[in-house]
Amino acid sequence: MRGEGPGHSGGRRGGGRGGRRGDSRGGGRRGGGRGDVRAAILALLAERPMHGYEMLQEIARRTNDLWHPSPGSLYPALELLEDQELVRSSSAEGRRQFELTDQGRSELARHPAERAPWDAILEAVDPGDLALDTALRQLGTTVSQVAESGTPAQKAQVEQLLTDTRRRVYLLLAGAPDGGSH
Repeated sequence: MRGEGPGHSGGRRGGGRGGRRGDSRGGGRRGGGRGDVRAAILALLAERPMHGYEMLQEIARRTNDLWHPSPGSLYPALELLEDQELVRSSSAEGRRQFELTDQGRSELARHPAERAPWDAILEAVDPGDLALDTALRQLGTTVSQVAESGTPAQKAQVEQLLTDTRRRVYLLLAGAPDGGSH
């Protein structure tokens, strides 16, 4: 599923979180498909100049962390756009900043996108998946707080809660009524 060219991301959903979701965004239950990195770059730079890392962060933010293009897809796309004279780079604060050229703005005006690339990602995702993802992130934040500042007894209780919850979720998936809480 990789190697679709500089305009597409081959990254996992979840980015550098150890492959929590496991598969590429090219299809499957979660929907969404891969985003168009080239279109995302042009759309972002139409708003303001940005560093490459800013673009990666902004794409992730605008897709609720569903799409994480890799630097290996973003930077070649930027180079291609520079070769096409649609963007230019300059050094700002010791970092390379990119902006649209007049030719890039003209290109966007001639071929306006029907919707932003991040909207296409979000529209294809099951709302239930988003809700589960949000709940999991919130739980992770809370567990991290216990790990940082909880007492040994609190940490042991949370570990037991997580173990019990994981077991109940598996029972729920197996079809046990109410997750096996009886």
